Amino acid sequence: MRVNNPSTVFEHWAHRYIEHMKVMGRGFVHDTWRINRLCLFLAEREAADLDPVLFEQWCRTDQHLCANVRRIYQRSVRKLCLYRQRTDLDCFVPDATRFPRPQPVRAPVILTPSQIAELLSATKMLRRHGSAPLRPAMLRLAVVLLYTAGLRRGELLRLRLGDIDIKNGTALIRDTKFYKSRLVPLSMDAQRELRAYLEHRLAAPWNLSSDAPLIGGHRNTTVIHEYCGFAIGDSMRKLCIAANIRDANARLPRVHDFRHSFAVQALLRWYRDGGDVQSFLPKLAMYMGHQSIASTAYYLHWIPEVARTASNQFERRFGHLIEGESA
Repeated sequence: MRVNNPSTVFEHWAHRYIEHMKVMGRGFVHDTWRINRLCLFLAEREAADLDPVLFEQWCRTDQHLCANVRRIYQRSVRKLCLYRQRTDLDCFVPDATRFPRPQPVRAPVILTPSQIAELLSATKMLRRHGSAPLRPAMLRLAVVLLYTAGLRRGELLRLRLGDIDIKNGTALIRDTKFYKSRLVPLSMDAQRELRAYLEHRLAAPWNLSSDAPLIGGHRNTTVIHEYCGFAIGDSMRKLCIAANIRDANARLPRVHDFRHSFAVQALLRWYRDGGDVQSFLPKLAMYMGHQSIASTAYYLHWIPEVARTASNQFERRFGHLIEGESA
């Protein structure tokens, strides 16, 4: 990476900025990738520094991306330039008013239990290629953990064999968002799926150290390595196509939609069971790794089924008051 071996003015500032952010405790992985990409762009044009013309040219290389992603990329560069401007007052700083306007975030596809059952059935139909024999079992487990534990994509991919406690039925989610770790109790169904999967995963010839990935790539090798985000996303997309899982607008679910679906299904269960939803929300926030229920509320979508169930519960409890009857 060029930012690790700076040779130009811009690369030196990029290196200083990235090191500064890491010292501040930031992971800064995605921003480092974006800044390094810009450094490579400048190097290809033998440019020592960033100017308005080169910045506009670099922005045009991302025209195929959605407006929100392009805005994130451009803001990453602006933050670097603002950091530099504290010392170098005359440096170029991109004009934020010219960045793409933020667009509404795409609504998630909320998966139902019956659709999850169809996805699990679809994993049984996957061909067991000799080059990647565990792939069907891995995708089945991925569906189960994403849906029943509400894991983020990165949390699923970073799970190691040593993080799984089959005896107590828990999974240790390490160093996740905001650099926190949490212990997640797994449902009985998830525990059963894990035990079935581990019968194959813990057999020869796969790598069995405690820091070995729970699921991951293993094409033409006996060493299972961590999946990248694109790999699991592409595999889940193909699985949804095979099972014909789409919403009313023919949209395919994304990996993160499983987390949304987990939260919505929890809400539905509470309403159906007549539980005190407000008192359960802090528990859900803790389970999902949120700092407060304000973050969890982002996942609690008011879909028609939730509205009907909540309305029915309200009617059961307070309908007599509306109708003027005695309790």
